[in-house]
Amino acid sequence: MRMTLFTSNIYEYLKEDNVIDYGNNAVTQLADRLFQQTDNEIEYIKTAYNFVRDNISHSADIKEDIITCSASEVLKAGHGICFAKSHLLAALLRCKSIPTGFCYQKLILDDETAPILIYHGLNGVYIDEYKKWIRLDARGNKEGVNAQFSLDKEQLAFPIRAEKGEEDGFIIYPNPDKKILERLKKYRTRSELWNDLPTELDYNLILQE
Repeated sequence: MRMTLFTSNIYEYLKEDNVIDYGNNAVTQLADRLFQQTDNEIEYIKTAYNFVRDNISHSADIKEDIITCSASEVLKAGHGICFAKSHLLAALLRCKSIPTGFCYQKLILDDETAPILIYHGLNGVYIDEYKKWIRLDARGNKEGVNAQFSLDKEQLAFPIRAEKGEEDGFIIYPNPDKKILERLKKYRTRSELWNDLPTELDYNLILQE
């Protein structure tokens, strides 16, 4: 498996904006608190990842209907869907100058009730000590989902089933995809969003140009 960067400008993977808003006091304070609990950068990455995975619920798992998007919104609400949780993890890591981006997989929403292919979001994180990028999925574990932090053998939330049309994504993007952000901001509830989950990425259109 070889990760590919969308841009060679590493600073693009460190920037702050209104979605990855690590300048927000609550986000900064959390980053500082988690950082103080660790002895080195890799420990901090793992600690931040475990926090978002385990302490921030996936909205669908707790049947929460409110949509969150920015890192600060996710932290304040205590929940978010996969894309939103990836925004918070990126903010916590970028806050400590750790390059972090966004990866996407195309997965079947539900084999029985909603057999449609939609996008799932996770993170690409740079491990300076090993000079490599890894993917981390902070979606949140539950029965049948067991994502873990690993520097060697990747363990994400969902296996890719190519025979069902699912696709893996090895490009690490510097910003959340525009089409995904549009939906997160367009709908007020997860119930509405679930009827119009992203099936295409704006990045795909850029790559085809």
